[in-house]
Amino acid sequence: MGSAGNTMEGAWEGRDRAVPAVRHITAADLRDVLRRGFADFGAYRTDVIFLCLLYPIVGLMLSRLIWGYGMVPLLFPLASGFALIAPFFAVGLYEMSRRRELGINTGWADAFGVATSPALGAIMALGLVLLALFVLWLGTAHIIWLLTLGPEPPVSLQTFMNDVLTTSAGRTMAIVGIAVGFLFALAVLVLSVVSFPLLLDRDVGVGTAIGTSIEVVRKNPGPMALWGLIIAGSLMLGAIPLLLGLAIVFPVLGHATWHLYRKVLPR
Repeated sequence: MGSAGNTMEGAWEGRDRAVPAVRHITAADLRDVLRRGFADFGAYRTDVIFLCLLYPIVGLMLSRLIWGYGMVPLLFPLASGFALIAPFFAVGLYEMSRRRELGINTGWADAFGVATSPALGAIMALGLVLLALFVLWLGTAHIIWLLTLGPEPPVSLQTFMNDVLTTSAGRTMAIVGIAVGFLFALAVLVLSVVSFPLLLDRDVGVGTAIGTSIEVVRKNPGPMALWGLIIAGSLMLGAIPLLLGLAIVFPVLGHATWHLYRKVLPR
């Protein structure tokens, strides 16, 4: 924590501010980065599953906490909102892929090598931005529920789902919630599609990393939209079995994101 605090100074500026040259990519490149992501996952399968089981376990614990306090309407926003902070939690996976790319023998403990990175402060600062968006999303989702089906909490999950599917207020809540959630997800994609890998790999600040990420999306709108759909669909499938599928989906997407970064910002 002390190291993180020391490196937070100048996290946004004081480093190379030049936006790196961005390369155009295609859908074929996305297939290649997924293939490479699976290859990295296969190389560290046991270790990475063990490490990433923390992600669904924490999700289940938080969901149980909300359930215990009668906040059933926040279950879906909480589960879907994890995608907003996933890029930060995947930093260790980026580090593992980076080391494997360099030919360094890597185990799961090397994921924590990020803690010794000179970019730790910038990574933490960008992580706080995503956390703020996550909290803002939960607050927004709660307000949407209050204005439609609230303020009385549902007596059970079955009652809540019945209200969502069979009442006009419930359908309004679902449509508005999905639309607003899409905007939050789009913001995170634009801000972080290559930001964290760039911070790990080059001596840049958060401002430059975010600017580069925006430039990547601007120059590759089609492939980046497809990448966002791949992420959303994969996370949805991984979340179906009580979030446990994320123990496989999350590391594959994390490793693939590193290779996506290499595609759009080659050395």
